[in-house]
Amino acid sequence: MTGLTKLRGKVAIITGGASGIGEAAARVFADHGARMVVIADVQDDLGQQVATSIGADKCKYIHCDVTNEDQIKSLVDSTVQNCGQLDVMFSNAGILSSCDQTILDFDLQAFDRLFSINVRGMAASVKHAARAMVELRVRGSIVCTASVTASRGGAKSTDYYMSKHAVLGLVRSASAQLGVHGIRVNCVSPYAVATPGLCGSHSMEADEVEKVYETHTSLKGVVLKVQHVADAVLFLASADSEFVTGHDLVVDGGFLSKMI
Repeated sequence: MTGLTKLRGKVAIITGGASGIGEAAARVFADHGARMVVIADVQDDLGQQVATSIGADKCKYIHCDVTNEDQIKSLVDSTVQNCGQLDVMFSNAGILSSCDQTILDFDLQAFDRLFSINVRGMAASVKHAARAMVELRVRGSIVCTASVTASRGGAKSTDYYMSKHAVLGLVRSASAQLGVHGIRVNCVSPYAVATPGLCGSHSMEADEVEKVYETHTSLKGVVLKVQHVADAVLFLASADSEFVTGHDLVVDGGFLSKMI
């Protein structure tokens, strides 16, 4: 697309890039001139379909389970080896709570599974991307997917709320440590967006999910879409946010600031 060049010549990795916010970000990155967008996911068929639809010349799919640090390291190493650089890491892979997870009925096995993806996988992705950027002397951008739940408590989904608080702590600490290398670390915190994961958890279609959640925002006349979140990620990934680091960019239509 002509005129869209915010990531011209850049190489980016997106974990959880086969669907939802990750897929939308992959398309936005490619549209804005990224030289290569590497989609990493465990949804092989979907990931390959997305990469093919974007174009093999500027997007490729790699199977990567973020609970396995060796696979994350291999993902980063192969990207650098094949492309010669790594400018952007969008650490986006995550799951929702598999059960209500109230504290009185807390399932620690479910907690361990969720944290292995949402927190451990996030930290490993930041670690290996940062190491590559430091070695390459790249003033890179690392963006993590947090959530409005990082700023609130909830009546259920305790493990999910905890995991997103941890992402916010990771971003604040990593940004403080990596600034000396010129590497920026930020996160995007969307309100409920009708991704396949959220729709599946509610057993609803996207428009039904949007109707449920739109009543809780103060901004009317617009419904949160994955494209809105992807555009926020693009801002954090690009030179538009050159002096922004350690920041939690909330994309919530006024949900957190709405008067109770």
